[in-house]
This record gives sequence, structure tokens and C-alpha cells, in this order.
Amino acid sequence: MNYLKNISAEFFAYHKLAPAINSLLVFLIYLLTLAPSVLQIDSGELAAVQATLGISHPTGYPLFTLAGYLFMQLPLPISLIQKANLLAAVWCALGILFFIKSSVLIIANIQPAKKLDKKPKAKLFRISEMADSNNTVVVSAAITGGLFLAFSKTFWMQSTSVEVYSLQIFLFALIIFSSLKVYYSDKNSLYDWLPVGIMLALGFANHMTTLLVLPFAAILFFIKENFLRRSFVKIAVTFIPSFILLIILYSYLPIRASANPEINWGNPINAENFLRHITGKQYLVWFFSSIEVSKKQLGYFFSNLPSEFTIPGLLLAITGFLFLVRSSKKITGLFVISFIIALFYSINYDIVDIDSYFLFNFIIISILISLGIYFILLQVKKRFKLKKRIIYLFPLISIIPLVTNYNSVDQSKQYIYEDYTKNILNSVEENSIVFSYQWDYFISASYYFQFVENYRKDVVVIDKELLRRSWYYNQLKRNYPNIITNIESEMNLFLKALEPFERNEKYDANIIEMNYRNVMTNLISNNSDRDFYVGLELFANEMQRGEFSLPKGYQIVPHLFLFKTVKSDQYIPAPDPDFSIKFSQNQNRYTRFIEETIGRMLSYRILYEMHWSRMDKAKLYYKKLRTTLPEFTIPEQIVRKIGPE
Repeated sequence: MNYLKNISAEFFAYHKLAPAINSLLVFLIYLLTLAPSVLQIDSGELAAVQATLGISHPTGYPLFTLAGYLFMQLPLPISLIQKANLLAAVWCALGILFFIKSSVLIIANIQPAKKLDKKPKAKLFRISEMADSNNTVVVSAAITGGLFLAFSKTFWMQSTSVEVYSLQIFLFALIIFSSLKVYYSDKNSLYDWLPVGIMLALGFANHMTTLLVLPFAAILFFIKENFLRRSFVKIAVTFIPSFILLIILYSYLPIRASANPEINWGNPINAENFLRHITGKQYLVWFFSSIEVSKKQLGYFFSNLPSEFTIPGLLLAITGFLFLVRSSKKITGLFVISFIIALFYSINYDIVDIDSYFLFNFIIISILISLGIYFILLQVKKRFKLKKRIIYLFPLISIIPLVTNYNSVDQSKQYIYEDYTKNILNSVEENSIVFSYQWDYFISASYYFQFVENYRKDVVVIDKELLRRSWYYNQLKRNYPNIITNIESEMNLFLKALEPFERNEKYDANIIEMNYRNVMTNLISNNSDRDFYVGLELFANEMQRGEFSLPKGYQIVPHLFLFKTVKSDQYIPAPDPDFSIKFSQNQNRYTRFIEETIGRMLSYRILYEMHWSRMDKAKLYYKKLRTTLPEFTIPEQIVRKIGPE
């Protein structure tokens, strides 16, 4: 028995598969928190794009789309959305694999016994070439940092559902590892950095946050190669094939757009649309907008760190940084400069869900955690005679972020977005039009259920905000030709006014807005053969501000989850509230929005029933509201009339 234990310990500690073993363990834990369906924001759209080979929102993410499509072809006994979510867990687990390998390279090459600020004379340090006891310490330290990263909140969250950032995590790790491997190698050929260039090309073919890791690779390149003529020849040799690969991958967008798929965001069929799409022009307004935004995002970054890594993790990172400062000025400079550049870029992006843009910074912090553990183990070894089995236990400290963050990232029972979306679609009549801009909660999810699972595909879901974009009319015309034909004259006037705006030419904002409002109004009046519904957000915002007007003679009545537009002064019946939604215990601002929306819509319907003296119906809705959302604050006039029961 002891023999088997020794064999197991030896294999775990220094065998070359140690990073892979821990990556697999991380993956198995990720499976426990994996989402079974769509989640908030872009989850539904991205899964639908992968399943149908469509084109997603800017910057298009061709590598993500193609890789996801191929993975979905695997004959696994699960749904397509579950395959897409599973792939996210695979990417994140592979990211941990290469993170551990990178940490091993850094630690092995900055041991205090070495003169570390000189380029290593020996070959790339390998675990098998190191002293037996030091081998154990290095691996344990690298694994610990990897596990702290794996169970940090934002990183872990990327593994729970389909998102471009899960693949980006893997590519970040690959770029860091390949850069370090070349840097620490004593080889010197023109093609040394080509693998790094290829990894960077793959990164840019997935997401533009590859810019965040570019300084890291560039600094390592010039530290090793210096500013020599041969260095720039190496850059050219690396750049040319990498750029060709990038062009090949991005050619997916115009090629696929020419087939006019159901999801064809940006319609990048020509050079103008293509450049607008891959540069993310519509999002540029949120970059470097103000000093106030930078301060807000910077404050959020630092205030959020304890919930990412826990206090012990941050103390280890500080310890690791101090150790690094003493051990290697070059690697310290590399980390500091790369960290600051990435953070500066990220904090100047004014979006709510900014967390994913800090992932590269989180990777650097986690490497520092590895260095901190390494330093502590060295000090302990000096003072105590530790058996290797004791050192093996040090990664168990990562149970702190695992336990701390588990509940907040667990999506294994999250069905609220699927249930909410399907209930909205089921609440309306056949061939109805739903007009909304609940992208994060409903519209994105509807892309998956309608275009992939063909669920209530007869219902036309129109995003009010996307109606501001010229490409969206092409997508609507492709999927719902009759609706667009009915507003063709209004559409053409709007597109003509919009054209100079999209081309950065002189435009008249008032004419654009006037024609845009005409499009919205005539969507109702010119499609009178269809039932038309608007979301609560339109009623509460645009309609109250006069930015969206109903056609003359129309009014809205609360239906169930939406407002129905009607041309009648009579009582309008609505479905009984016999819907079922699995509300999650894992609350966030997105789930709370859905609950608040449902609660408000049910309240409006109760008031409507009371207005028409239909108290039985009012009480039916009231009972549903009380039982479904017991924490919702019901308007006082309802409680007074019906009572607290």
C-alpha cells in the first residue's frame, strides 16, 4: 500500500504530466458548475452563431465561431447549447495547463542561485533537469498559482457558458507560454518567434483583447534579441506568415456574409462593412471617453480583487512580487509594464461587464501567487526538513478561493434565461411581433432557441436598438421579408439619412432620429395583420420621453410579460398566469432585472383587471405574483384593494 502511495506521489509531483493532471482536475470541477442552458448577455447569440455558422457582433470572432462549430459536430449525447458551454470549460482548463507550464518556466529560471538578469547560458530549464527537491517545490508553487487562477471568480465564470473570453483565456496562456519558451531557449534562428506570431494571429482572430498580451511578447522579444538589424528581420519573418493566417481566418466573415445567413451581424460583405465590423466601430465611443470613467473602472478593479483571489491570495501575490523584485529586474519590469499597459487599456472601456477585460491582469497576479508560494517554500525548506509529501499539500491552499467563489459562479441550475425567453415567446399569438431591447435577458437567448432549436420561430423578435444599424434591415429582410416590405419607404428614408453617419461624413442627427421614429411607429401600423407587443423597457423609457409613439388610435395594455398594442377601447383578455420559471438562488443584476420585470408586468395586469372590475382575474394574477416573487414589493393600491393574502 505504501509503495502505491509513493508511486502516486512521485507521479503527481514531478512527472511531466503534472500540469495536465491538474488541468484535468480543474476541468472536472468546472463540470459541476457548468450552465445547462443559455445565460445572460451574448450567450444565446454566440451559441447560435456557432451552431449555424453565422456572424456574431463585432469584431466577428471567426476563430471562435469555427472552433465552436467543429466541436458541435461531435456526437455527444447533449444539446448544442450544452456542447457550446462544455467547450468553454475545455478552453479554460487548457488555459490552466499552459499557465502552470509558464509558471514553471519563470520560477525555474529565476531561482536565487542563478544570476538571473543575464540571459541564461544553459538550455531551457526543464523539470527533469532540476534537483529533485527543488523540482517538487517549483511544481507545487506553479500548481498553486494555477489553482488560484482557475478558481478566481471571473476566470471561473468564463468556464460556465459559451463566451469568446474562454477561448481567449486559452490563447492568452499559449501566447505567454510560447513567448517564455523562446525567451529562455538558447537557440537562435530566424524562425524562433514564429510560433509566438502564430499564437498572436490566432488571438487576434478571436478577440481584440489580444492587444493586452502583445506588450508582454514584444518586451521579451527585445530583451532577448535587442534592437539589431537581425531582430527586425526576425520580426518580418514572424509577421508575414502570421498576418497571412490572420487574413485567412477573417476571410470567413465576407465569405459567409455572401451566403446571407440568418444571423449576419454587420453584413461584412464588402470592404466598408468588413472594416466597420472588425474594428468594432460602434463600440469605439465607449473607449477613452473620460477621466471619470477611468477612475470608476480602476476603483472597481482594485475593490474587486479580494473577491477574485481572496485576501490570502493577494498576500501571496504581494509576497511573490517582492521576491521577484529581488530576483530579476528584467522579469519584474516585464510584469510591471505589461500589467500597467493592460490595465490602462481596460479601465478606459466604459462598459458594465468590464471584468473579462481584466483577465490578463489576473493571469499576472496568479503568476505572482506562484512566486509567493515558491518563496515561502524555499524559506520553510531552509528552516525545516520537509518531506516531499508535505510540499505536495501546499496547493491545497487553493481550496480557499474554490470554497469562497463556488456559490457565486455555480450556474449548474441556471434556467431562468431559457424559461423567461420561452415564456415570452409562448405568451404571444402566432406570427406576432415582439419589439424590445432586452438583449442581455431575452433577445440574445431567443437567437439560440429560434434559429437553432426552431422554437416558436413564427414570432418575430425585433431589437429596437439594432434598428439604428443599416445591416440589421438586411437581416430582418432575409428572415422576415413581409414585415420589411411593409415599411420599405420608411426604411429607405432612414437608411439614406443614416448613411453619412456610418461613413463618418456630415450628417443631420435630427433627420436620422425623425426617420428612425417613423420606422418604429410604422412597424405597428403597416403590419396590422400581426399582433404587436412592446417590452416594459420601451414603455418605461422611450414612450414616457416621447421618443417612441404609437400610431394614432392605438394604445397598449399589459398582457403578461409584455404590453400589447391594440386599436380598441374594450377589455383585452390575456393568458392566465400559469407560467413556470425556475428562479435561481444564484442572484445577479441580470436575474434581478428579470424578476423585477415580471413583477412589474404582473402588477400592471392586476391594476388593469381591477380597472375593469374583474376582481377574480386580478386575484388570480395577484396570487401568482405573491407565490412566484414573494420578495417583490407590490404597489400599495393593489394590496389595499385585494388584501395581503
